[in-house]
Amino acid sequence: MSTQQPWQRSSFCRVPSDNCVEVAAEPDEIVVRDSKNPSGPMLRFTTQEWHTFLLGARNGEFDVPSN
Repeated sequence: MSTQQPWQRSSFCRVPSDNCVEVAAEPDEIVVRDSKNPSGPMLRFTTQEWHTFLLGARNGEFDVPSN
């Protein structure tokens, strides 16, 4: 499956580690894949689901608690 838009990685992802999540925007959804397995399974989210996730991430809702 190819996407309409190119795959994007975070600027914090450093090649050659290749341990990254890649994201592409389709017309009606956001597609996420593991960079180590680009032909493997992909997660699909509606645009609203993706924006809600990003808001939570920016708000620290998914941060690992420190001991």
